[in-house]
Amino acid sequence: MRDILDPISKWWDAGETFGLATVVRTFSSAPREPGAAMAVSADGEAVGSVSGGCVEGAVYELSGEVRRTGQPVLQTYGVSDDDAFAVGLTCGGIIDIFVEPVARDSFPELGEVAAAVRAGEPVALATVIAGPGQVGARRLIWPESDQRALRESSGPLGSGARLDQAVDDDARGMLAQGLTAVRRYGPDGERRGDELSVFVQSFAPPPRMLVFGAIDFAAAVARAGKFLGYRVTVCDARPVFATRRRFPDADEVVTDWPHRYLAGQDVDQRTVICVLTHDPKFDVPLLEVALRTPAGYIGAMGSRRTHDDRLARLREVGMSEDELARLRSPIGLDLGARTPEETAVAIAAELIQLRWGGSGQPLTATTGRIHHG
Repeated sequence: MRDILDPISKWWDAGETFGLATVVRTFSSAPREPGAAMAVSADGEAVGSVSGGCVEGAVYELSGEVRRTGQPVLQTYGVSDDDAFAVGLTCGGIIDIFVEPVARDSFPELGEVAAAVRAGEPVALATVIAGPGQVGARRLIWPESDQRALRESSGPLGSGARLDQAVDDDARGMLAQGLTAVRRYGPDGERRGDELSVFVQSFAPPPRMLVFGAIDFAAAVARAGKFLGYRVTVCDARPVFATRRRFPDADEVVTDWPHRYLAGQDVDQRTVICVLTHDPKFDVPLLEVALRTPAGYIGAMGSRRTHDDRLARLREVGMSEDELARLRSPIGLDLGARTPEETAVAIAAELIQLRWGGSGQPLTATTGRIHHG
């Protein structure tokens, strides 16, 4: 929903009723991930995508029907033997799509979701999509550290507080990891039950990419990072190089000693750290801090000789072998990259591989499923 938030917020603000279709579950080689959404307005305008084109027509028609009837629907789409190109997924995957009517009075939570996303504040939206409860019931979940978590902003999801508590606990854990998925419960929140399906959509702030070293390669990496959905910061100690003009694609450009800046940042498991400084006086103290953070990716640019020298220097300052094993150096996948743009693609490819577990080999040289995870 994040990708189509602006247009659907305008419809919502104007008091229009529209159909909202959201991918809630996928199997095999599904083209879009849970959370992908498409909306259809009262006058037939469509925004967003749930399948990259395979079943958009059928979902468009269903969205219009749901808007007119006011009744939400959970629909499964897979390969259709008789008419695959018309209503089936030609990729061979299967997706579950929840289609619901949306209006200010029926979906008041949309306003709070939109405000939180625009402010970069984390929030989760839980929706009952199947089971003995009220299908379409929703509940906003804020992190426990947020004062809004102390009040009932929406809900309940069912007949008892136990279900709400179970969903709140799970949703907060998912929100911390940026996960969106279906969770199953018993009617009263029993975790061993599966009668009730609840779709938890996490609206976590974009993960951060911290790029150190204000060089031409950093400008290309910043562009690639924005393309992949990261909030990008470029940091360098030299003010003549760390300028907004040189890095227009970065969300922020910081002039500070890299290790000092990083030590003052909140780093989580979704954070990406790219060390492009290529200078021991910057690299070593920076990596000494970086490798002791929970960052999910820490890469450093340089030749094999630079890498060996860097490891020796890091060992001299007391870094353990387990800590050094987290370092991805030389940075990026082996694509034969030479230019800044090609190097940025190699780094982006390694990030995608790390996220989804691909082999990095040409698809023509592999067998089995294309999509991992």
